Amino acid sequence: MPPFALLASLALLFAAPQGAPPVRTAKITILSTMLADRGIGEWGFAALVEADGKRLLFDTGSEPDTVLRNAQTLGMDLAEVTDVVLSHSHGDHTGGLATLRKALAPKAPRALSRVHVGKGFFIPRIRGGKPYTPLAAEKASLEAAGIQFIGHAGPAELLPGVWFTGPVPRIHPERNYPRDILIQSANGPVTDIVAEDSSLVLDTPDGLVVLTGCGHAGVINTLEAAQKVVRPAKVNTVVGGLHLFSADDATLDWTSAQLRRFGVRELVGAHCTGIESLYRLRAGAGLDRKTAVVGAVGASWELGKGIDPGTIAR
Repeated sequence: MPPFALLASLALLFAAPQGAPPVRTAKITILSTMLADRGIGEWGFAALVEADGKRLLFDTGSEPDTVLRNAQTLGMDLAEVTDVVLSHSHGDHTGGLATLRKALAPKAPRALSRVHVGKGFFIPRIRGGKPYTPLAAEKASLEAAGIQFIGHAGPAELLPGVWFTGPVPRIHPERNYPRDILIQSANGPVTDIVAEDSSLVLDTPDGLVVLTGCGHAGVINTLEAAQKVVRPAKVNTVVGGLHLFSADDATLDWTSAQLRRFGVRELVGAHCTGIESLYRLRAGAGLDRKTAVVGAVGASWELGKGIDPGTIAR
């Protein structure tokens, strides 16, 4: 090839636009949180994620049968969902796994058979002087029931355009985790910072969509990780628990300013976000009643349509 032709080909190559983000249709529906129009409310979290015809379950709620019953109430069949993501090890996000697997496996042997967790998920914990191992104690029986646990030390693409962050680096000093859960270190018991805390990121034409369980790593740390894991696009949507229910005014002001910096245009604050905290974030991030709502059972976000909050949180 003549030199000028080679140069022209290279120019065309580097001028060509990047491939479009792979997720073209996406929906997130909340199946466990405190507020509910229909179904059961609880201190827990779970959501069904649908992306381009594929589905996965993010967290499994607190009580054994909440997610199963809420899915039935909402007319959602989870039998064809193979993959589960557990954002972290706390019982309010893992409590429904055994019941769901037991209920669905007889008619769908692969239902909820792959469970993705961040590194450190099964580290022994202590709470109130007693062992606190909500799922670790059941691990052997769950594996015997056909569940495979897949540990991730870093990011992984679980579906085309749907990323598991793996443990989120703590760049900013957000301390969005309980203080009464301990782990054993070489120097004795220390506060568990929930190092395995992980989230999901959907890469869409409108920007990144981030789904959190409790956001114990800090929502802003999580958004930083999302851009590094996927691409440096704006974060258009945040859905899930942000563990800010007890945050002071300064923390909420800083967090809302950071949400604005990331370009967040839609916020569904469920579970441990806090109702008053959600309102403060809404005001500080420049959002309104249509674009920042308290998450409820059955509430959803859909690509191209935005938030459907249900009735009580509208």
